[in-house]
Amino acid sequence: MKITVDISEFTELMNDLRETPKSIMKQLYPYYVNKTPIRSGNARNRTKLVNTTISSKYPYAGRLDEGWSAQAPSGFTNPSIDQLDRLLTNRIKRIS
Repeated sequence: MKITVDISEFTELMNDLRETPKSIMKQLYPYYVNKTPIRSGNARNRTKLVNTTISSKYPYAGRLDEGWSAQAPSGFTNPSIDQLDRLLTNRIKRIS
């Protein structure tokens, strides 16, 4: 008797998992930017996605994220982390 294992499905799953961080951040980025307050547009324009990192490169990012703006009283990082949690949960359910 001979048992053979087809590893193509496993390989596909591993490739999908390898791409997960980049894919999830691409989905999260527009949500994060949308949660960023807008008055002059500087904050949104200076928020960038590089690989798997969202970066807010302006001097008052911390203040905005702490609720300094009435447009985003709960900031934008914590709501985005909640969204990230939802995206990852859905991704894991889809993969498994």
